Amino acid sequence: MNPQPKDYSSISPSAKSLLLLKGHTNIPYAREMAALMQGAEVFDLDFEAKDFWFWMRVVHFELRYWSIDQLLQQAGHPNILELSSGYSFRGLALCAQEAGAHYIDTDLPEVVATKRDLLARLHLGKDLKSTFELLPLNALDEAEFNGVVQRFGPGPLSIVNEGLLMYLGPEEKARLCRTIHAVLTQRGGCWITADVYVKRPADVRVEIPQRDGERRFFEQHHIEENKFDSYEAARAFFAEQGFEVVAEAVPDYQALSVLPQLRAVLPEEARNRQGQPPKIQATWMLRAV
Repeated sequence: MNPQPKDYSSISPSAKSLLLLKGHTNIPYAREMAALMQGAEVFDLDFEAKDFWFWMRVVHFELRYWSIDQLLQQAGHPNILELSSGYSFRGLALCAQEAGAHYIDTDLPEVVATKRDLLARLHLGKDLKSTFELLPLNALDEAEFNGVVQRFGPGPLSIVNEGLLMYLGPEEKARLCRTIHAVLTQRGGCWITADVYVKRPADVRVEIPQRDGERRFFEQHHIEENKFDSYEAARAFFAEQGFEVVAEAVPDYQALSVLPQLRAVLPEEARNRQGQPPKIQATWMLRAV
């Protein structure tokens, strides 16, 4: 008997929590979209307590967002496919600014339906300089994935994702890798993933405050277990799947829109610390070999 297919729709509510955090930044359209978002917020975050840990979360997600743009610009491919984009509108912003691109933004059907409604309510998506499509896609459905890829014209393809791999177990990650590897082998291009997260030691996890809703969500989806043991282990995993790391995004803390808010709440010991904060995530550009 075949096992019941996994219901990935339970992941979707986290996209709302992320949008509400990004709404405090200058990420394109995030503030406007967050203002329209209604209903319960799954992580149960306290958006009134603008303390150190709140702004650290916002800083992390703002850095992660721009890290993909950095590598996309470096890749320079006009064909771009974003997987599990949540309530990010990276593709819309790119197509509003640049000519000659074809950007396909994808996520599960319920997220896509909500995004289409938000776009309509804000009257966005008109007078674009490039082709922008918003389509439903389960990234683990190979046939569906290939059907979306076929919508692109000839030429290499940049595949991007932000906030997907930590929801996938080892076999699911490997399955996604096989699909992406086959596409890039045929077309050329690269895979840019911001999901190179490493497991945090237990004592570090205890120090970071976590609301009950967020803790339950992380436990339900095995977030910590799905992270890589180390960056070396991540590199070895991708190598086993036929990828090599060709570039890594360099975080630019000084360019962050929320840096003033973070500085205002920095504890004294953090103010006097030299060097960059501890690295908990990396954004890599991968190439099929």
